[in-house]
Amino acid sequence: MQAVIYCRVSTKEQVDNLSLPTQRRECESYCRREGWEVARVFVEQGESAKTADRTELKRLLAFCREHRKRVGVVVVYNLSRFSRNTADHHALCAVLGGLGVVLKSATEPLDDSPTGRFMETIFSAVAQLDNDVKAERTRAGMRAALDLGRWTWRPPFGYARGERGGPSMRPHPEHAPGVQRAFAECARGAARPDILRRLGPGHTLQSVDRMLRNPLYAGRVEMPRWGISRRGDFEPLVDEVTFDLVQSRLDDVKRSQRVANAKDHPDFPLRRFVRCGRCDEQGLTGAWSRGRSGRRFGYYQCRRCGLRVSKPDLEAAFVDLLTRLQPKPTYLRLFKAIVVDVWQRREHSAREDRTRHERQVAALRAKMDRVSDLLADGVLDAEEYQRQRARLPDRVAAAEADLETARIEHLDVDAVLAFAEHVLTNAARLWEHASPEHKLRLQRAYFPDGLTWEASGKIRTAATSCAFYQLRALAASKARLASPTGVEPVSPP
Repeated sequence: MQAVIYCRVSTKEQVDNLSLPTQRRECESYCRREGWEVARVFVEQGESAKTADRTELKRLLAFCREHRKRVGVVVVYNLSRFSRNTADHHALCAVLGGLGVVLKSATEPLDDSPTGRFMETIFSAVAQLDNDVKAERTRAGMRAALDLGRWTWRPPFGYARGERGGPSMRPHPEHAPGVQRAFAECARGAARPDILRRLGPGHTLQSVDRMLRNPLYAGRVEMPRWGISRRGDFEPLVDEVTFDLVQSRLDDVKRSQRVANAKDHPDFPLRRFVRCGRCDEQGLTGAWSRGRSGRRFGYYQCRRCGLRVSKPDLEAAFVDLLTRLQPKPTYLRLFKAIVVDVWQRREHSAREDRTRHERQVAALRAKMDRVSDLLADGVLDAEEYQRQRARLPDRVAAAEADLETARIEHLDVDAVLAFAEHVLTNAARLWEHASPEHKLRLQRAYFPDGLTWEASGKIRTAATSCAFYQLRALAASKARLASPTGVEPVSPP
């Protein structure tokens, strides 16, 4: 049997260190131990695993599809190299499985047993958790900068990035006058298409709307989801009076164009979430009708084929499905023990990585000091000194970036698991008593691909939450191994 190897690093700086050779060496050694011939090695240089849209990964899938009769295994150094998104991981594994190819990790124990599949889900979830923790740390840095009134993203049209040590943005010499003219014309009542024509190519009505709504042009840094509202450290292009007048005119236009039919109706939380099983997965709509007695009746209906189900029947079937999927506390205890063990091993590995990177940073800084000493002692001439000094800061920056990546923040695993247990074991009750907004979020979490209502009056789902799926697989495995009396003490006859 032949195998293909997939190696990946997420930053351009990591391309030059030892990460890729180490991954390749470990994967090739693993293939030799298993007796597999390596057909090809795919190396992803500087691409994130947050999504599946990666150059070499797409080439790997195409190669497996072309050579599906020969290739049977994809080998990675660990699952975090393959994907850092749990949903993408399962989707990619499904694609490989359809080609008769299995995924193997050179450093993690994976097999096709229920427990092995469960461990694979845990490893992929830990990879996503690690990625989410890093993202949260990045957001914390951005939030701190925003608190100081600094804009940390790409400047909007009309601004240019500021100089180091100065304001975060400065007016663009060519584009800023066009922005100021657009606000002035809108304040006088000009139509957006007229403003668009005068702005020139490269703009759309949507981009004009975003520009006229952007408080940055009035010198304000607004980030409502983070609770941030600050005066920016940069020069405003529009005064407050003009900006507020423009907002008032845009609100008037929006009110006149508002449609009566809301996208998500609070009375019908399963609207569009449940699809019709009779006509190519068309999403069901929801509506009220009034009977002869004057009473209102809610129903879900497919607009294409006319399939109709009453609102109480469909929602009761959904609650029944949640009730049947709720795992038993016995299996959740095992789940918690496995997660804690995996997390502790991940923390230990992260500490080792951090120590190694700290030593590397210290060694490079010491080397920079030695280069200065060699110049002072006359061992190096000025030209060689400048050449060495030009190279070392980049290496130090790359080492410090690796050190920051290796940091792992403290996580209250017990609290996270307690919350997960509450959500999983009370799924039906939580959904029934949730607000309309939270119902939508819960049902998407429980069934990421939605549900299908069959004409026979049953609900089916293509994919449940990975936690439900793996816990049910674990439960089935335990049921085959347990004695007929179960795990609870048996009362004497």
